[in-house]
Amino acid sequence: MSKNSTNRLMPLLMAVCVVVGIVVGTFYANHFSGNRLNIINSSGNKLNNLLRIIDDQYVDTVNINDLVEKAMPQILAELDPHSVYISARDGEIANDDLRGSFFGIGIEFTIRQDTIRVQNVIGNGPAERAGVIAGDKIVEVDDSIFVGKKVTNEEAMHRLKGPKDTKVKLGILRYGEKKLHHITITRGEIPTKSVTACYMLDQDCGYIKIRNFGENTYPELLIALAKLSQQSFSNLVIDLRGNTGGYLESAVQIANEFLSRGQLIVYTQGRAFPRQDYRADGRGSYQRLPLVVLVDESSASASEILAGAIQDNDRGTIIGRRSFGKGLVQKPMEFSDHSMIRLTIARYYTPSGRCIQKPYNNGNHYDDDWLTRYQHGEFFSQDSIKHTGPEYHTNNGRIVYGGGGITPDIFIPEDTLGVTSYYKEAAMSGLILQFAFTYTDDNRAKLSALKGVKEMETYLKRQNILEQFVVYADKNGLKRRNLMIQKSQKLLERFVISRIIYNIHSEQSWTEYLNQDDPVIKETLRLFHNEGAFPQKPVAGARGKNVAKAGDGRAIRQINTLIAHA
Repeated sequence: MSKNSTNRLMPLLMAVCVVVGIVVGTFYANHFSGNRLNIINSSGNKLNNLLRIIDDQYVDTVNINDLVEKAMPQILAELDPHSVYISARDGEIANDDLRGSFFGIGIEFTIRQDTIRVQNVIGNGPAERAGVIAGDKIVEVDDSIFVGKKVTNEEAMHRLKGPKDTKVKLGILRYGEKKLHHITITRGEIPTKSVTACYMLDQDCGYIKIRNFGENTYPELLIALAKLSQQSFSNLVIDLRGNTGGYLESAVQIANEFLSRGQLIVYTQGRAFPRQDYRADGRGSYQRLPLVVLVDESSASASEILAGAIQDNDRGTIIGRRSFGKGLVQKPMEFSDHSMIRLTIARYYTPSGRCIQKPYNNGNHYDDDWLTRYQHGEFFSQDSIKHTGPEYHTNNGRIVYGGGGITPDIFIPEDTLGVTSYYKEAAMSGLILQFAFTYTDDNRAKLSALKGVKEMETYLKRQNILEQFVVYADKNGLKRRNLMIQKSQKLLERFVISRIIYNIHSEQSWTEYLNQDDPVIKETLRLFHNEGAFPQKPVAGARGKNVAKAGDGRAIRQINTLIAHA
C-alpha cells in the first residue's frame, strides 16, 4: 500500500516541476536573451518532454491543465508574499475595486445564514430600477436555488456580475412576505468609489477618507477638494487607515498636489528595472495647505508611498500607528486564457532612500507580523516598536526608519480601556453584525425617517439598543456577563449603533459617527489648532517622541470589509 501511494505521488511531483519549468521558461523567453535564455530553454525542453511522457504513459488520466492551475500559486508563493497567480475566473473580480467601475446589478450585499442579504442598493442603478430594496434576500439566481454552503462572496459575485447589457433573473424573498418575487435585471456599469467620505470636521478642517488607490482615485480626490473649498477649508486631514493600497501612479498623482516642483515623491528599482524617479511637477494646487495623514497597521503599499512622501519632505504630519510595511512593486502579466500573474519586479523607496518593506521568510510568510507586533506591545506603546532597518533623515533632518512600515510622527496607541472577553467575542463572532442587520430589517421604515447621524444615535439610545443586543446575543450563544457588559458598555453601544447607521445610510455617515469621539481625530484637530501641522527641525541631540491618548480599536472599522458588491 505504501509503495503504491509513493508511485502515485511521484508523477504529481514531477508535474509540479514541469510547471515550474514552463512558467519560468516562458517568462524569460519573452523578456531576455543571451546565455540565460539558452539555459532556461534547455531546462524547459527537458521538462516539456517529461510532461509529454506523463500525459502519454501515466497509469491514470492526468488533467495537465488542472495541475498547472493548482501548481501556479504554489510556485509564486516561493518568491515573496505579493507575487500571486489569479485564475481567469477570478481576474475580473480582482481588478474591479481598482478600475473604478464594474459591470453588475448595483448592490452591496452580505451573507448571513448561507443566504445573500441586500445591504444597500446603489442609487439609480440596475437593481434599484428593477425594484430591489435593501433587506431583500436573494435565494435564486437564473432559476437555480442559491442558498447553502455554496453561497460565498466569490461565487455570489461570479453569478451576479457579468458583461454589460446581459440579464440575470433573481428570486427574492422580502421581509414580512412569504411570496417569492422574480425580478430580471439588466446588468450595467457600476461605479466604485475610492473616496468614501468627505466633510468638514469643524469650521476650518476638511476630512477625506480614501479606501484604496484605483484608476479614479485622483479625480475623486480633486472633486472632494473642490467640495471642501466651497466650505472654505484651511486645513486638511487625509485618512488612510485601513487602506491596503493599489496603483502607485494614483498615490504619485495625489502627492503631487501637495509637494513643490522637483521634490521626490518615490523611486522604484529592481534587478531588471533601473531606478525610476517620480518627482512633483509644481502644478499642485495645495502646496502650502496644512496637512495631516492618518495611518494604522492596515495602511499598506500606495498608502505608504503617499505617507512616506509627505513625511520625508516634511510636508505634513503623520498620525496613528506604524503602517503595514509593503515596499514591493507588482507588474500584472496576462496569459492568453485571461488568467494572470502579479509578479514583484522592483522595490519602491521613499524620498529619504528607505525601503519600508518588512522582512518575510519562506516566500509568502510574514511570520505572523501583526501578532508579533501585538505581543511586543507595539499597538499600545511607541517605545515597543522594533525597527529592523537603518536610520534615514527627512529634509529637515528628522530621523525616520526603513525596514518595516511608516512610523508616525505622533503615535496613537490602540484603546484597551473597556475591552473585555465579552466584547471581543461579540465583535469577532459576527453577532453584532447579525443583530444590527436584523434590527435594521425589523425597523427599516422608522429608521429611514430619521434625519442624520445625531438623530439616529439619540433615537437608538432611547430604545436601549445595547440591552436589545445583549438579549439577542444570549439567545444566540453568547452568555450574558453583566460586569463585562458594564465595563464594555461604551464600545459595545458604539459598535452596534455604527452598524445600524451604516445599514440605513452610507459609509460616509458611518465614518462621521465613528469620528465623533475618535482620539486620532481629536489629536489631529488639536494639532491644527496649535498650528503644528508642518514638522520642525529637530533640536540638536534630541530624539522627540510624540504620543497622544489611546485610539479606537480596529474591530469596528475593519469589520466593514465584510461587505461585498455586485
